[in-house]
Formats: sequence, C-alpha cells, structure tokens
Amino acid sequence: MTTRLADIAAHAGVSEATVSRVLNGKPGVAAATRRAVLGALDVLGYDRPAKAQQQRAGLIGLIVPELSNPIFPEFAEVIETSLSMHGWTAVLCTQTPGGITEDDYTDLLLDRGVSGIIFVNGLHADTRSDPGRYRRLVDRGLPIVLINGYMAGVDAPFLSHDDVSSMELAVTHLHSLGHRRIGLAVGQDRYTTVVRKTEGFRRTARRLIGRDPLEEGLIINTLFSVEGGAAAAVQLLDAGCTAICCGNDLMAIGAIRAARSRGLRVPQDVSVIGFDDAPLMAYTDPPLTTVRQSVREMGLAAVGALLGEIAGEKAPRGELIFRPELVVRGSTGAAPGVEPAPGAEGTPGAKGAPGAQAVAGGQAVAGGEPGAQVVAGGEPGGEPTPRAEPSGAEAASATGAGPALSGGADAPAASEAS
Repeated sequence: MTTRLADIAAHAGVSEATVSRVLNGKPGVAAATRRAVLGALDVLGYDRPAKAQQQRAGLIGLIVPELSNPIFPEFAEVIETSLSMHGWTAVLCTQTPGGITEDDYTDLLLDRGVSGIIFVNGLHADTRSDPGRYRRLVDRGLPIVLINGYMAGVDAPFLSHDDVSSMELAVTHLHSLGHRRIGLAVGQDRYTTVVRKTEGFRRTARRLIGRDPLEEGLIINTLFSVEGGAAAAVQLLDAGCTAICCGNDLMAIGAIRAARSRGLRVPQDVSVIGFDDAPLMAYTDPPLTTVRQSVREMGLAAVGALLGEIAGEKAPRGELIFRPELVVRGSTGAAPGVEPAPGAEGTPGAKGAPGAQAVAGGQAVAGGEPGAQVVAGGEPGGEPTPRAEPSGAEAASATGAGPALSGGADAPAASEAS
C-alpha cells in the first residue's frame, strides 16, 4: 500500500513535514507527536518503518557502570524486574575501564530501536562532560531518565541521592562518639556526587568542630575502589584521624584493611563509615556502619518516570532528591580515650535498644541485622524531595522500627563518580 503523507498527517493532526521526519527517523519531533504519527500508521493500515517496529517490541536501554561495585547489580535488578512487570524488556549495558563507552552503548541501543534509556551514575555526573549528548536524545524524542547526577539544561527527569545530608549524618554520628579528627576519602572532584559529599562534609565539620577539614588536609580525592580507600586511609591516619568517612563501601573496606595493616583496631582505635549499604556489608568484619541509599525506591521511581514519558505523561523536571539513612553497625565506636554516653553511642539522651545505637536524636531500631539501627530523613525508604530543600535537620529524623534493607549507590561510569 502506498503511503500518503496527507492521510497520515490529517489523522495525526500534524503537518506532512512532521510525518516525513517521523517516518525517516529524524530528530526534532516531540515524543508525543511521534507516537501520534505512528499510531495513525497503525489505524490506517500502513506498515511502520523498520526502527519504529523495533520500538514497538518494548525494549528499554539500561546503562550502568561496571558491576564490580555490588550496588550497581542491585540497581540493575530492581530496574529490570520493574520493567518486566510492566511488559518491557531491559537491554543491560555495563561499562568497564577501557571498554565500550557510554556514547557507544547509546548508539547501539538506538540501533536496537529502544523506546527509552535509563542512565545510572553516568556521564551526567561528570561536570566536564558535554550535556549535548543528552540534549540530542531529547531532541529526537527519546525519553530518558538519569540517576545520581545532574546537568542543567537537559530536559529530562533526574533522580539523586542526597549526598550533602549523607555526610551530615555521618559526621554528626562520629562527632557524637567523641571524634574530632575526622577525614574524608572520596573520588575525584570532577563529579557532582563528590562535590556534594565534600560540601556536606566540610559544612558539618565546620559547624560541629569549628575547623575546615579541607584546609587541614583531611579530604583525600582518590579512586572509588578498595585500593583507593586504602591509599587515602594511609594519608588520613598519618594526619592523625581517629575516624574516616568513605565515598563508597568498597573504599571503606580498603580503609579498614589499611588500619589493620598498621596494627590498629576497628572501631577501638579508628572508626570507619562507608557509603551505599551494598549487599553483604552487614557481614564484613566488623559489620560496616554506612549511609544507605534507597536503591529500590529510586529504581522504581526511574521506571515510573520513563514509562510515563513513553506514554506521553511528562514527568517532573529538575532533580528529585532521595533522603539518606545511616545504618549503624560495628565499624564505628567511641573515640580513643572517650567514654560513650550512657545508654547509646550517639546523641546524649537518645533512646537505645539492646545491641542498637541511637544517632542524631534518632530512635534505635533492633531488627533484621543484630546491632543495626537506621536513622533516616523522613519516611522509611527515602522520600524524594526537591533539590532546593536538602535540609540536614530533616535528614536526621528517625524512621520507624523495621529490618535494615540494602540500598544505595554512588560512582559514575567506568568507575569514578560516586
């Protein structure tokens, strides 16, 4: 059957030029308009173009960093499962150092005719990367959602963990245990997530301790890896730190290893806090105190936003921020020579339960993991809030009782942006 542009344009309520752009896969057509034209093709009995037929197959691209950090497989599992329950199939693309780049994967997914792409900790978290790569996807009408990172001028939904409040929770906890020499081991400062962690760390240290840790050389930028954490810990221990905050859980494991190589005990001689609450962190030696991200809630929100965009329902723009939770386990304790407050190793006066610790005025939670306790910024699971309101006070309010669940993430593309 010969395709008549006029018939399709009339049925879709658009111009013939717009129909031509859609049929030829040209950019510059809104997603809703593109769907209207393709729907008109179906109604009028015309065959869709080959790429449009692929799109109808229900494929969604999912690009994540390398899977050596256990938090990214967790993100992938949540997103893939949610897409499957909605009748969609995820095309998982994982990056490795020196391997296929995010841009190469994007081109590959476009050739496969995906209906949208979810980016987890990608180049959108790199302040030096070109936002044009994402603008071009939006201009061609492809729905995208970006997790952990932000780029101004990209018309797409962003979902991020509240890195500023995360560091506020961590430093406040350590300060309540008597630590005054607290260091930060984190990734390269070119990444949005690192910039925010550093901001929260410095702000809280200045407020509670009265000194700027950056000026004292207590912030070390390194790699997001076990080896990077160990290298940073060596420098921080040399600087006299009795406690170390880390940019992810792998770095925290490295910091513990470095402390033990010097004959130091964790947490008796030095306390260590991780970031992510990746699976199995409750079973390290000692069990790791860490800041948890709401991986499940963020993953489900990303899928909901993307499928809404595909259906023509525009998701909120800007950045949705998910509040952190502090999970207190066995890698943090009172500073050397300091006695913990009676009843809790946290804020004086906080309620404690057997085997649990209370932090930042939070309520002790005894459940799930022995000795674990969660202090969250709001409802369990981390409610999203606008970027403009990352209140440290809100982030320190307590959740209700319940077992600790894994969650969290932080480290863009081939490994450096957590």
